[in-house]
Amino acid sequence: MSRADSRTSPVTTTPPQDGTGPIQLMKAFRLPQRLRNLELGLLIFACLINTGAVVLVQLGALGHIDTDLLFFGASLSALVFGLHIAMRFVAKDADPFILPIATVLNGLGIAMIYRIDIANDDMIGWKSAATRQIVWSAIALCCAIVVILAVRNHRVLFRYTYIAGFSAVAMLLLPLVPGLGQEVQGARVWIGIGSLATFQPGEIAKIALAVFFAGYLVRNKEVLSSVGRKILGMRFPRLRDLGPILVVWALSMAVIIFQHDLGTGLLYFGLFLVTLYVATGRLSWVCLGLALFIGGAVIASQSLSYVHGRIANWLDPFNDANYAALGGSYQVVQGLFGLANGGLIGTGLGQGHPETTPVSQSDYIIASLGEELGLVGVIAILSLYLLFVARGLRIGFAGQDDFGKLLAVGLAFSVALQVFIVVGGVTRVLPLTGLTTPFLAAGGSSLVANWIIVGLLLRISDTVRNQPKAMV
Repeated sequence: MSRADSRTSPVTTTPPQDGTGPIQLMKAFRLPQRLRNLELGLLIFACLINTGAVVLVQLGALGHIDTDLLFFGASLSALVFGLHIAMRFVAKDADPFILPIATVLNGLGIAMIYRIDIANDDMIGWKSAATRQIVWSAIALCCAIVVILAVRNHRVLFRYTYIAGFSAVAMLLLPLVPGLGQEVQGARVWIGIGSLATFQPGEIAKIALAVFFAGYLVRNKEVLSSVGRKILGMRFPRLRDLGPILVVWALSMAVIIFQHDLGTGLLYFGLFLVTLYVATGRLSWVCLGLALFIGGAVIASQSLSYVHGRIANWLDPFNDANYAALGGSYQVVQGLFGLANGGLIGTGLGQGHPETTPVSQSDYIIASLGEELGLVGVIAILSLYLLFVARGLRIGFAGQDDFGKLLAVGLAFSVALQVFIVVGGVTRVLPLTGLTTPFLAAGGSSLVANWIIVGLLLRISDTVRNQPKAMV
């Protein structure tokens, strides 16, 4: 073949049509780099916000800057950037927004807990809740790094569907073991050994349950979605197919009855119900689930005194009898007063009185932030949660495999439902349940669980982008 012929040959002049040409390959190479650079810029901005929050707390409450906490905060930021660096090597295509959002929420929580420590004069050593929160945040970040490095493909978790289910049940039973379980504020959901720090295994159990629900429904979605009888335009399942939802409902009721934990029982049942709806697309499952939940709530309110008390505090918190009763509505009322005192723009960090509300650093940290940051600050925080959940749902629905879809949706929804239950309880939209606000509230087990969720969502998003569909 002559040189002229070679210049006109189709072999050398026709560009490849399979998306693997030089331009496409160059774009595919640059995309992960842009994602990680965007994440790096957002992380730097997040750390500046957290540092500014701590400085404002110190200036508002102390009148000067204490560099000790800033040093610990810098060490925590180093772990965040360590997770970012790990993702540059093993999760290059992961979502760039999830990590910065979690970092901001975690940092704002530490700043507010530190502010309440100042008000309570608990600023020394392990007695300081802020110090414990920083230590637990470091442990939680290490867990997220381990998830990113150890779980190279989320589909591996599908093999351990039933192991995850049995593990979740075992963790839920641990607080009932004599000598191991501990009762805190009427709820028996904690475990502890001697004088060591307590831990709430139910927080980790929700992740195991999300894995189990996703794996189980992938295996059985055909039966659960296509078989049944139509009533009023909706296809309802057969009686023999009601087993899964009845088992989870019974498990949730057992948590409410034996562990006195209304919020966790609601969280587990809501997580299963939404995952079931996403898997089958049948509204009838939602109707059945709501009917079971309402029936269980009515029975619990009539037969369990602590549930009845919380509903009474919710319906009529300003009643003198409820306000003065042991475990009454005093906390609810103080939280509402704190939110009202904050108004639109808040009193300013370090200049309010959030410590007047019981357990203001955990159950009522939203009220504490609302008092000092105002309605504007609370809306900004809720917007961060909304963006976090939206990214999680987007990750789930962008994937091609059903297991990843259900797992990502379940994990994202568990955060959304937990925020809704907590904020609803603080603002009197719902009865108070005692759940912790993800990333913000004081509590090591909650931090560890939610940072593991961050790691799993990042891993799923990286796998989704690496699928052939994501490259088109």
